[in-house]
Amino acid sequence: MNNTFTTTVGALLLALASSTPSIAWSAGAVAPASATTPNAQLIRQGEYLARAGDCIACHTAGTKGKPFAGGLGMETPIGKVYSTNITPDKKAGIGDWSFADFDKLMRTGVTKHGYTVYPAMPYPSYSRLSEADMQALYAYFMHGVKAEPTPNKAADIPWPLSMRFPLTIWRWAFAPTPQPYKVPATGDAQLLRGAYLVQGLGHCGACHTARGVGMQEKSLTDAGNTTFLAGGGVIDGWSVPSLRNEHGGGLARWSAAEIVEFLKTGRNSHTASFGAMNDVVAHSMQHMTDGDLAAMAKYLKSLPPSNPATPAFVADDKLGKQLFSGIVNSTGAQLYLDRCAGCHRSDGKGYDKAFPALAGNAVLQTNDPTSAINIVLSGGAVPATRTAPSALTMAPYADIFTDEQTAQVVTFIQTSWGNRGTPVTAAQVAKVRKLSVPVEPSQTEATFAAGRHGTFPPVPRAPHLKDAPLK
Repeated sequence: MNNTFTTTVGALLLALASSTPSIAWSAGAVAPASATTPNAQLIRQGEYLARAGDCIACHTAGTKGKPFAGGLGMETPIGKVYSTNITPDKKAGIGDWSFADFDKLMRTGVTKHGYTVYPAMPYPSYSRLSEADMQALYAYFMHGVKAEPTPNKAADIPWPLSMRFPLTIWRWAFAPTPQPYKVPATGDAQLLRGAYLVQGLGHCGACHTARGVGMQEKSLTDAGNTTFLAGGGVIDGWSVPSLRNEHGGGLARWSAAEIVEFLKTGRNSHTASFGAMNDVVAHSMQHMTDGDLAAMAKYLKSLPPSNPATPAFVADDKLGKQLFSGIVNSTGAQLYLDRCAGCHRSDGKGYDKAFPALAGNAVLQTNDPTSAINIVLSGGAVPATRTAPSALTMAPYADIFTDEQTAQVVTFIQTSWGNRGTPVTAAQVAKVRKLSVPVEPSQTEATFAAGRHGTFPPVPRAPHLKDAPLK
C-alpha cells in the first residue's frame, strides 16, 4: 500500500513537466471595477496580461480549437490530462465564478468546486500576482473573451491513479503561501518590475528551473540561491537552457538589448528560437511593451552564474578556414559541408538573423545535446512576428540521416569553432528520434496558436534512408 501511494504521488506530479513558458504586474495602476461593469481600461489591461502569460497556448485545443475553450491534451506518465474551458460560459467555463473563486484558483490551485488542479497549471508562480493584475485578468476573462460552450474533457487516467488527494498533498508540500505582490518601498524600479514579470505570470521557472524529487521547482525565486532559472530538464524533446548571466549555455554573451530582441522576434545575432519558445515569442512576448521586455532583460542579466568556473566560449577560426578550402577530416565535417554550410557557413557564423550562428551558440556549449539532435531530426522554425515578419524554416533530416550520421554531424557542430559541447552517440539520437516531430513547411503565427510542437506523440512516417546522399 505504501509503495502504491508513493508511486501514485510521484507519477501524478510528473504532470508538472507539461507546463508552458511566459509574463505581468500593474502595481495598482488600474483601480478594480465592479464585477458587473468593469471599465474598458481594466479589460484591456487584463488582455495584455493574458497575452503576456500566454494563456491561449494551453487553453486552446490546436489551431481548430476555440480560443480559451480548453481541450489541449498534455501527456503524463499515467495518462493524458486536458486543459479546461476558461471562457465566461456559465456551464462549461468559469462564467459563474466570482472574483474570489478566480483568485483562489490562481493563487492556490483550488477550484470553485474544491478540488486541486494538476500542477501543469503553474499556480505557484501565479500566486505572486498583484491584486490589481488579478482583478484585470478576471475582468478580461469575464468580459473580453467570447463564451464558448465546449465541454471539458475528463483526464484519461485510470482509477486509482485519478484520485486527486495526492495533488493536495503536493500543494501542501511545495506551493508557496499565496499572498498578493506588493511593490517594495526601495530598490531599482526596473529591476523589480523585471523580477515580477519573470517570477509571476511569466512562470519562466516552470521550464527553466531544475526540479526536485517531487517534480517541484527547486526554487521559485532567486532569493538565496543560484538554482532559479539555471536550466531545466528535457521537455517535449527539447533541453531547456539557463537564463542566468553565465557561460556554458546561459546569457553571458548576450547584451540586454539582444535579450529584448530575442524575446520580441525569436532571433538575434546569437541564435533563433525553437520548440515551445516559438509559441512564447509568437503569442506572448512580441506583444509585450518595450519597457517590460527591457525590465525582464535587466533582471535576467542581474542573475549571477550558477557555476562561475564554467569557461567562456573562445572562437577558433582554424576549422572554418579548412572547410572553406575544402579540407575535410571527418564524416561529420563532410555531412555538415554538404548539408548545413550553405546556410550556416563553413565558419559556423551563419547569416545574422536569417540563419542562426552555430559558433558560440549557447545551446551548443553544454553536456546535453538533446536540442541540437532534435533540430537536425525535426528541423527548425522561427515564427513571423510584427517586427520580424519573415517566417524561416529549416527542413528536417530525420528521413535522410541515420542515427549514426546524425550523431556524427551533431558531434561536429558541438565541438567545432570553439564550441564546448560534448560528442554524441547514435543511442542518444535514437532516443530523441522517438519524440521528434517534423516542422511544418509553412510557418505563420497561426501555426503556433495553440499547442506546442512535440506535445503530441510523433506521427508515423516512412523509415529514414540508410545512407545520406552526398552532393
